Amino acid sequence: MTLRYDQVSYRYPGTSTGVFDIALEIGRGELLAIIGASGSGKSTILKLLAGFLKPDTGRILIDGKDVGASLPEARRLGVVFQNYALFPHMRLWENIAYPLKVRGIAKQARRARAIEMLGRVGMGKRAEDYPAELSGGQQQRIALARALVFEPQGLLLDEPLSALDAGLRLEMRDEILRVQRQAGIATLLVTHDQEEALSIADKVVMMRDGRIVQIGTPRELYETPADASVAAFVGQSNLWPGSISGDGMVTTPVGALACDTQGKSIGTKVTVFVRPERVEPITGPVDASNPCCFAGSMSADRYLGPVRRIDMAVAGGAIRLETHLRGSITGVTIPHDAIRLLPPTS
Repeated sequence: MTLRYDQVSYRYPGTSTGVFDIALEIGRGELLAIIGASGSGKSTILKLLAGFLKPDTGRILIDGKDVGASLPEARRLGVVFQNYALFPHMRLWENIAYPLKVRGIAKQARRARAIEMLGRVGMGKRAEDYPAELSGGQQQRIALARALVFEPQGLLLDEPLSALDAGLRLEMRDEILRVQRQAGIATLLVTHDQEEALSIADKVVMMRDGRIVQIGTPRELYETPADASVAAFVGQSNLWPGSISGDGMVTTPVGALACDTQGKSIGTKVTVFVRPERVEPITGPVDASNPCCFAGSMSADRYLGPVRRIDMAVAGGAIRLETHLRGSITGVTIPHDAIRLLPPTS
């Protein structure tokens, strides 16, 4: 079962905002995450697939069938919303069984199916409880079970973990992945949390101003971002304006760096990109003759538990690094292979 957007565009009436020329495909058992800033079009893409909005142009296809004109209930898609939308007056099994009830399934059969789903999300003994008796994470599990109980053709997750505290989010994103893999279902996840997307998605889509900026695996987006905006949004980054100063050399505000200049001609403008964890700390004397070594002082030192995130003030600006070292740092080295050249920012 595949979910596909074929050059889909939608503009909100009376505005210039929406999504434009969206081309995506989610295969059976695949989890695709969409990330981007607020207003970038993430939720609009989900609403178009769910049937809450109808595209102006292009096609929405489920298993090859154009469903652009179909009502939401005819699309057989399970949806988990940010607020879970559980019925407070219904017991848990009744909440889960509700999609079966509206489809005319007999009470005994839908109860049996709901009990089975409760077991799959680790809550088999809570069938007679009510939503108010549950924690936020438990309510999220019930919402997930309800979305899957009628064996949908796809699963849509709209910021499903944003209401949970940080520790519970880690637990529940693993739970979502486990249940999704077990069901083998095509899944679309909309999230503002880039760590969440990187940790569980097979592919990640980066949106900006209603358009797709980059599609790739989590590793591709993190290590080879398409431009500076992707690099800045996905994780921590050092980003400096630069220009090619020779074969294998680029000049930046922090100094000259040796790197693969990809055959670019002298004077070409670029953005120089380095992840902080690739910057190597120096705790002793700094070899100033090395073009990738910089003496400096710590202008900011943030303790994050497993690592420290440090800003090193150097002669031409600042270099950010992440390290597990606990002592004083006198400088940094930027390895040749840690440097990526991106298009210049406008």
